[in-house]
Order: sequence, then structure tokens, then C-alpha cells
Amino acid sequence: MQATLTMRTQSAEETMGYGAALAALLVPGDVLLLSGDLGAGKTQLTKGIARGLGVAEPVTSPTFNILLVHEGRIPLYHLDLYRLEHAFELEDLDYYATLEGDGVAVVEWGDRFPEAAPAEGLAVSILIDGDNERRILIDPIGPRGEELVSAWAEALADEDGAPQ
Repeated sequence: MQATLTMRTQSAEETMGYGAALAALLVPGDVLLLSGDLGAGKTQLTKGIARGLGVAEPVTSPTFNILLVHEGRIPLYHLDLYRLEHAFELEDLDYYATLEGDGVAVVEWGDRFPEAAPAEGLAVSILIDGDNERRILIDPIGPRGEELVSAWAEALADEDGAPQ
């Protein structure tokens, strides 16, 4: 299956730049489900989103916390589902309310529980293509996801970083 939008990056900073470009388009209630191997760049993309949202504090993977909240122009809810074993554990985190909350939710390992996927948002897969090279595959979830894919592609093209 071919992704709706494919981007390639050559560095962590470039991945963060793509995230910052996306952040300008995000509104409360937007959800991004990130997937990819360990070290693929899920947290780097999230750092860029945080930077674009005006988050001042350092952003790290919430692997052991599961949920970290960062304040910016709108809250960033940064979740990591890696350590969860069962979908019912999402209830303990107030996962569904968080996704529908007053901020943007970025969910690392968001593909672990397909039954918990939101009706709207973006599914982002980050693949390792070399030491620093990454391929980012973006698919929309629902109409809002389609709107975000189009707007993100347009924003990157305007910055002369046209996606492939």
C-alpha cells in the first residue's frame, strides 16, 4: 500500500523541521499516530512539533511515563504505548479523553492497538533507510487527516522542501 504522502529526511534536524511545519497546521483535537522501529525518529518528529507549538521545555520520549504534557500555544500530549501490553490499559491512562482533549496528541507506537485508532488524524510511519536517512509515510485518517496531509504537503512545498 502506498502512502498518501512520502517525505525523506537526511538528519534529525530535518525531521524536526518537518514536524515544526506540521505544528503550524495543528488545532486542538488533532491526533498523530506514529509508528516505526526503535530509533527511527518518532521522538525527533515530536520534538519538531513541540518546537512549532512553542513548547519551551525539552521533549523526550515518554516511554516510562507513558504520557507527558507540554505547554505551548496549545497543549501537546505526548504518549508512548510501547510498554503497554493490552488495549484495556488505555482506559487507565484516560487515553480516549486525552485524544479528544484541548490539545494535540502525538502517540508513539500508535499502531500497537489498531482498535483504539481515532476516527480523525494522521498515521505516520517512519522507516530507517540508512544511518541518517529516513522515509516518512503519511496516511490520513478521516476528512481532517486528508486536510492535514494536503496542507502539510503544501507547507513543505512552499518552504522548497517538497515531499516526494
